[in-house]
Amino acid sequence: MGQNHLRRNTIALVIAAAAAPLAACGGGGDPLAATPYDASSHVSYTGSASKKAVDPKKPLEITVKGGGHRITDVTAADAAGRHVRGELSADGTHWRSTSGLAAGAHYTVWVSTEDSKGHPGRKVLGFDTATADKRLRVSFGPDTGTYGVGQPLTAELSAPVQGHDARALVESNLHVASAPAAVEGAWYWVDSRTLHYRPRFYWPAHARIDVTSTLDGVHVRKGLYGGPAMPLTLRTGDRVEAVTDAATDHMTFMRNGRTVRTLPVTTGKPGFSTRNGFKVVLGQESFVRMNSTTVGIAKGSQEAYDLDVHWATRVTWSGEYVHAAPWSVASQGRANVSHGCTGMSMSDAKWFFDQVRRGDIVHVVHSLGATMEPFGNGFGDWNLTWDQWKKGSAAGPQKADWAPALSQEPATAARLQPEA
Repeated sequence: MGQNHLRRNTIALVIAAAAAPLAACGGGGDPLAATPYDASSHVSYTGSASKKAVDPKKPLEITVKGGGHRITDVTAADAAGRHVRGELSADGTHWRSTSGLAAGAHYTVWVSTEDSKGHPGRKVLGFDTATADKRLRVSFGPDTGTYGVGQPLTAELSAPVQGHDARALVESNLHVASAPAAVEGAWYWVDSRTLHYRPRFYWPAHARIDVTSTLDGVHVRKGLYGGPAMPLTLRTGDRVEAVTDAATDHMTFMRNGRTVRTLPVTTGKPGFSTRNGFKVVLGQESFVRMNSTTVGIAKGSQEAYDLDVHWATRVTWSGEYVHAAPWSVASQGRANVSHGCTGMSMSDAKWFFDQVRRGDIVHVVHSLGATMEPFGNGFGDWNLTWDQWKKGSAAGPQKADWAPALSQEPATAARLQPEA
């Protein structure tokens, strides 16, 4: 049964209940035992005199007139189940909303009244709000698929959002759930139009991750309302971590917390040291031509190169890879001689290429290079501690929506998690 069908049934049940006779606790002449009268001729609302949609920027106002009638209660909600708060005047003749209406939404309003003798009345009305001139649309990423446990989520906004309150509102309408559940996670504002989401620690292995938005119709700021967004579902595979120690020139490859292989490697030489820190696999190319001019090394320079490279696993947009480097096999496991990439033998690079997928973790330690930047050159999100990450959120961490499964992860794997 679909959500829309459920909502229609729910509204129908509430309307039926409102129209049915109210039961009294005792018998006798209690007016609450009477069938509610139809209050249609006494109740009016904002825009009821016009066939046009109601302006969502204006408050909803319900009034009752004539014959000593008064409003006793108003319940208003849109089709998504979002309730509208409001205040009733002291004399009971006027109700006014105190929370905003969503744009482009259908509302159902249940109005309870009573006449001068205390007989109850009912009026159920519906109206549509006008669509916003400008909608804030959200595009979630990455594409649907299976990823490693280090893959951050992204949300790209169609318009910039500034200010703490507006950003908190946007965040509170972007929902992430995983099964098994991550302990907690949070959005981070990379800039005014880009958010990243990560859990406190890595995603659980073999999890389903669902990302949804309830921004549609929400008033974000003056002249800007939320628009619809396509939901996103991802899955995670095994927990894969490749830890390269630039001091020993070896990579430890782990799957689900267990060491699978230790591979000899070479990393960046002095002046071209490999970035330290956590990186996430961005993609893979079985063959790529690497030319030093693309990284600022002039043609004809002593450091210039132009190479055919096989089994290249990309970890930064600027050109850092884990790849086959048959020309440096003699140095692998012994010395750092590359221009920043992690080089392996042809067979080891092919094995590594076949073992990893996008979102897997590549972690470099003890290099002389700078730490991988959190944003802008791939996914360096895990290089921020959890306390640092939370500072980038306007709404704070989200709790997992689904119950976590039991997980027993080896202590050796836990040690390699990013700092909490």
